Amino acid sequence: MVKKLAVVPELCSGCRICELTCSIEHFGVNNPKKSAVRVLVTYPHPVMRLPIVCSQCKVPVCAEACPVGALTRTDGVVRLDARGCITCMKCVEACPFGAMYAHGDLDHPVKCDLCGGEPKCVEKCPKGAIRFIPEQSMGEAKRMNNVLSYTHMKEIEFTEKGEKKTIRYAEIGKEEL
Repeated sequence: MVKKLAVVPELCSGCRICELTCSIEHFGVNNPKKSAVRVLVTYPHPVMRLPIVCSQCKVPVCAEACPVGALTRTDGVVRLDARGCITCMKCVEACPFGAMYAHGDLDHPVKCDLCGGEPKCVEKCPKGAIRFIPEQSMGEAKRMNNVLSYTHMKEIEFTEKGEKKTIRYAEIGKEEL
């Protein structure tokens, strides 16, 4: 069963423990810039914290962009062979999610390898914002959030044939349940 990293941005506190854990695990240093996960923070409006993680794409654009074949897919994980890398950074440019990084101290890009199947960022995230879930479960959290947001709606506006319409939902009182 193939597993992938998934992010629940609403749970991220912006603590960046995932970044530190990754850099320590892979490079033995406490340097978040040497991490395969980065927390993107926007402020003030909207305030958002979003860990950027590798999607381990089925058709890895990063691997297709590599002129020397240093990126290959094995057992569902796109891995970088640092010895074969020529540091052209074409993979970093090609990643549609911005999940590969360059660091001046390194002769190759920083690429997530899922820590050999036990991602440390998932293990150490205090809020559970990064998860390692079966591929077939991807999107389940978004589907559930959509359902929950609809259950809290009192009305919805839409346009039909150029005419603005409103559907109002009846409120069910506790005594009616």
